[in-house]
Amino acid sequence: MKIRIALAQINPTVGDFAGNVRAVRRMTAEAKKRGAEIVAFPELVLCGYPPEDLLLKPQFLKDCSRALRAVAREAKGIAMLVGAPEPPSRTGARPYNACHIIFEGKIAATYRKLNLPNYGVFDEKRYFEPGENALVVNFGGVPVGISICEDVWVDDGPTASQVLLGGASIIVNISASPYHRRKGREREKLMQKRARENGCWLCYVNLVGAQDELVFDGCSVIAAPDGRTVARGKAFDEDLLVADVDPSDFRPGKARLPSPFVGVHRRVEIVDLAPLPALRRKIRAVPRRAAHPDPVEEVYRALVLGTRDYVNKNGFAKVVLGMSGGIDSALVAAISADALGADRVVGVTMPSAYTSRETLRDARAVCGNIGMEILEIPITGIYESYLASTRAAFGGRPPDVTEENIQARARGNVLMALSNKFGWLVLTTGNKSELAVGYCTLYGDMAGGFAVIKDVPKTLVYPLCRYRNSLGRSPVVPASILRRRPTAELRPGQFDQDTLPPYPVLDRIIELYVEHDLGFDDIVARGLDAALVRKTIRMIDASEYKRRQGAPGIKITPKAFGRDRRLPITNRYRGAGER
Repeated sequence: MKIRIALAQINPTVGDFAGNVRAVRRMTAEAKKRGAEIVAFPELVLCGYPPEDLLLKPQFLKDCSRALRAVAREAKGIAMLVGAPEPPSRTGARPYNACHIIFEGKIAATYRKLNLPNYGVFDEKRYFEPGENALVVNFGGVPVGISICEDVWVDDGPTASQVLLGGASIIVNISASPYHRRKGREREKLMQKRARENGCWLCYVNLVGAQDELVFDGCSVIAAPDGRTVARGKAFDEDLLVADVDPSDFRPGKARLPSPFVGVHRRVEIVDLAPLPALRRKIRAVPRRAAHPDPVEEVYRALVLGTRDYVNKNGFAKVVLGMSGGIDSALVAAISADALGADRVVGVTMPSAYTSRETLRDARAVCGNIGMEILEIPITGIYESYLASTRAAFGGRPPDVTEENIQARARGNVLMALSNKFGWLVLTTGNKSELAVGYCTLYGDMAGGFAVIKDVPKTLVYPLCRYRNSLGRSPVVPASILRRRPTAELRPGQFDQDTLPPYPVLDRIIELYVEHDLGFDDIVARGLDAALVRKTIRMIDASEYKRRQGAPGIKITPKAFGRDRRLPITNRYRGAGER
């Protein structure tokens, strides 16, 4: 007897209970139309993920329960697996991260997440109590194991006990797994491995959408007992993945309980439900495997989704950004227009005495190619006024980086004035390479509400622009921008590489030091110049205070500044090889 399972990867908004309930109802109705007997939704879908300290508010938990009851009342003719917090069982305790099994209008069973991640962007031990038992639900004689996200990532998770002790031939894992580069492929390989090693079906449903810095890419997957992927959801889009699963195709002989087998997974709670509604065989369920985007395309689409959701979910009608004529602002403009529509993006050129005709021309060209509005507000007068006002205080000292930063801060002031006047969100255009080493100006080019490419290394900016150029009949980013040596144009003849190592070298050091936490000796041992490594590490360490004041931005690497990497500002440890 086959069972038809639907995986509903949807895009909730944190705290929008009414909107999230509507989305769950909409996908449930579609699953019923397509003949599904079980529909599974992502982790904490009713309240949105991650809700962070909202979980500490008793009223928030009450509203979660109210939303769950509203969904349950209308759930007829299909079994639903819905992620929502469960209030604590005793005074002073934390709530549970739970999956609620809804059947015929009632909450028939609840699974409480056993393994709470507490690394990287995750803080679940701050908010949740761990569950105590694995769970298997018999849907009319078909045993299905229920788990949540991290439960299937860890090697000693509940899957083996659900299969061997609970007889589960199918595992459904509801998840909210944040994106980073190539994460979809990595995740799918793990699901294939878990299915193969346990000889069971593995049905994994992931969240899609963006919440602050995090992007969720979807890519839900159904893996057969032999490890084959039989169905895959879309990347970066809402999707309903439907497939017929045959419980008789079950090979539990391959499964092994963890050794030593101890802890909460030993006990498997089994809940019996009445038979599911009859499978409507007249409706075909053709397994679909959406293609994985290539590595550059997936990053671009993640940036578009992250920008769209941040702007729309926070209620901004338009965004504004400074157009320097350089490659970073060109990329941010293209992403913003693709996310929101060109009519919701405003570019501002703010030429000074050091702005070349070529960069001004290219800034106008990018805006024209995209079809977005462009404003020109020169800062020469503002800059001269700054110099006149500070001349006496500076005491005749020669110009230095101070005067360069005044220009950047004048531009930041202009953009923030436009934001105040029109309610536009200011997008910053700095990349990860600049932010890492502090090659940016506080209250200048760092001023803004959202940092679109904050986690994008400079060496990835170029492939992203070329990818965007490949999508249309004519390029958005002119070839002159792609060829030009990077420059801030804050003094005559200035180029980034006067101050920084070559970007390929710089980005490699940043990757090893920031993303892999390697020390000076280990980085040098990989063939990198010791003097450049020492210089770069010093710059990274010295810039922590700047990064702490920067705008939130989209995470696309395994370790982003902000939620992922948390270092003290006041800190005498030196990682640059000093003894």
